[in-house]
Amino acid sequence: MAKLKYKLLPEGTLGKIHIPIDIVYINFRDVKQAGLTPHEAFEAVAKTSGDPMGINIFDPDAAGTTSDGVMVEGAVRFMAAADRGKFNKEFGFLEAMEMPYSDQLVKDEPHLFQWQKSFANRKLFRGPDVTKKIIPVHNACVTGRACNQNCSTEMANMVTMEEIMLPILGQQEIINNGNVMIGHTGQIISVGVGINVPELSGRLFPTRQFRIGDTAHSCGERSKHLKEDIPCLVCEKKTLAKNIIRCILTGGIPGRNMAPAPAVLTVAKYLNSDIDYSNITDAAYVELASVGFDKQWMDKKFEKLSPEEIMERADELIPGMTDAQKYRVCDIVKELEAEV
Repeated sequence: MAKLKYKLLPEGTLGKIHIPIDIVYINFRDVKQAGLTPHEAFEAVAKTSGDPMGINIFDPDAAGTTSDGVMVEGAVRFMAAADRGKFNKEFGFLEAMEMPYSDQLVKDEPHLFQWQKSFANRKLFRGPDVTKKIIPVHNACVTGRACNQNCSTEMANMVTMEEIMLPILGQQEIINNGNVMIGHTGQIISVGVGINVPELSGRLFPTRQFRIGDTAHSCGERSKHLKEDIPCLVCEKKTLAKNIIRCILTGGIPGRNMAPAPAVLTVAKYLNSDIDYSNITDAAYVELASVGFDKQWMDKKFEKLSPEEIMERADELIPGMTDAQKYRVCDIVKELEAEV
């Protein structure tokens, strides 16, 4: 009988953090090698457990975007929520929609200037086709106790109401057997995830609701508390810095063609690169100021560092998360096989 490889981060406690459901990652290459459809792959993995789980099929050969508008290697192509050995084929499954390259798309979404410069031969995937989605507005898969939402970047137990945030670069590290940090989201990231870029069929929003420089939260100082206490699994800050630096060095300007989130602003300041302060809205300024990124910080002169220095000192320079602990993926994630 054929086997399908998958990776499992089991429900349980890591340091000060509780993982609320089983979190599963399948490499799209393994799905294709096994000759399976995504539905068949999800069915095979769901049968391995009666516990609630969120399942993502990650394509390392595609390209995706962070909420800041930084293009990255790899994207979640298919996502599901499973419980008691099965997943609901109507409400428990979502497929990301390919966004074909066009000059008009880049004009409408300025952060995609990176595509031809850094990811020219990769297909781009973000959120689902809004015309095929059954659950309106919210990009979520639900089966029983399991919820896999915002197109795989958050998962929750629908009974205990515990959840965890899973930014895309942390998922990339799981697929690549790299290193991750797990802690509480904290106030800075809570503000940062609301300062994003406009995307059609995005992971968070189906339409281009918020222009670059604006905030989706739009709730003043309350923004820093929205996600503050939620567990979060992310990549190392060195990896985050590497991706932001690549974007900036190929033409990225926070506030103009990438979101002025705290981590992005910090890297730009140490590179002494341009920031379009004039395009940051008053609402976004209020939220940024609530976590220390006020106009006095914006006006401050930073020492210029090389990209290599920023990456090596990333833990010291880039703020965000509380109670964070570093883990090697191989120490916390089980590599398993499902019968198909």
